Amino acid sequence: MKGEKEDLRKRTKGFALRIIRLFSAMPKSVEAQVLGRQFLRSGTSVGANYREAFRARSDAEFVAKMGDCLKELEETSYWLELMAESGVVTVEKLAPLLEETDQLIAIFVTIIKKSKKTDLRIKK
Repeated sequence: MKGEKEDLRKRTKGFALRIIRLFSAMPKSVEAQVLGRQFLRSGTSVGANYREAFRARSDAEFVAKMGDCLKELEETSYWLELMAESGVVTVEKLAPLLEETDQLIAIFVTIIKKSKKTDLRIKK
């Protein structure tokens, strides 16, 4: 688990750095900046929430923090879709981040499901 934990720590940090770089390169129009700030907040908080999850005082708190990661990823996906569909940023430029967002969502869903199953077995 330690290796997987470290890999995901690096991956979520790399995800945040990619988001910061994209935001910095976005057009300076009002629309782009409004969407971009929302995207910046949600996307960079994934890694922070992931790190907080490992300081959880209980299994329930761990699952809740992982759920926060998932919520932030879903929100990031929404902002990416809006940026693409509104033409603020080209789909081609966003495609790699959309793909990474989808992969991270799948990873966090799996972690949450496994954690909930483990938690239920412990309580029985």
